[in-house]
Amino acid sequence: MDINYYKKIRDTLVKNEIYKRAKDYSKNKSDLNAYYEVGRLIVEAQGGEKRAKYGNKLIKEYSEKLTKELGRGYNVTNLKNMRQFYLKIRKGRTMCDQLSWSHYRYLLSVKNDRAFDFYVRLIVVQNLSVRELRERIKSKEYERIDYKEELEEPKINTLIKNPIVIKTDMEVEEVNEYMLHQLILENMDDFLKELGVGFMYAGHEVKIKIGDRYNYIDFLLFNVKFNCYIVVELKMAEMKAEYIGQVTKYINYVDRHIKEPFNDKTVGVIICQKENKFVLEYCTNPKIFTTTYELKGSDEY
Repeated sequence: MDINYYKKIRDTLVKNEIYKRAKDYSKNKSDLNAYYEVGRLIVEAQGGEKRAKYGNKLIKEYSEKLTKELGRGYNVTNLKNMRQFYLKIRKGRTMCDQLSWSHYRYLLSVKNDRAFDFYVRLIVVQNLSVRELRERIKSKEYERIDYKEELEEPKINTLIKNPIVIKTDMEVEEVNEYMLHQLILENMDDFLKELGVGFMYAGHEVKIKIGDRYNYIDFLLFNVKFNCYIVVELKMAEMKAEYIGQVTKYINYVDRHIKEPFNDKTVGVIICQKENKFVLEYCTNPKIFTTTYELKGSDEY
């Protein structure tokens, strides 16, 4: 039987346009269903998935006809996106109508399937806009984070990326600890987003007294998702064993004198210039995590 694939594609898109006008509240789901179906029809018209990439001539033909009959919005690039959208979703994925077509269209640039799934879950969990998604992909968040599967129920250490990207507009080859501290203060919102979900600023250079000496916590944060304080220390050197001892003292102080009884135990994060796996191997405190930092200009991020 000779199937008129163009007619089926056109009819699918016409129905979608009518549906969107009549039921604006659910037009996103209609878009996704329609574009998935168009993608399926294109692949079938091209002779199946294995031959789909060779059917660009057919897509160009369909694009010219659709543009003539339905107007803008159905150029070659968009039809290719619909084809790729179908090929991605048909691999056992559930189409998520919490994502817009704009989300999915941008996600199609992510070739790694596990990374693709990671960003889909990230959008749902963190309610990311398309602009925020673009920033996360550009900063290579998938490659900088330890967990890859269980985003819905992360532990606090799985939120901490490696490296942490710190924004700067200064053209400097090296920064000292004071300068790094100031860069974080100037871009605190970005820094908290880098750490993950639910982090809030509680103070910097927090003065505490241990014995007869005063100490200063570089940054004290709070995480509303995990209901705990986070001690953050900056180190402009390779990770050393004494840093763990220092942060352990700060954690114990916060647990005794700052946190409320209903808060969970305090967590420590050491941001250093370079990791030392040998030191970490013998760190027995499960509440201390380490990461490195990377300076990037605003235009690179």
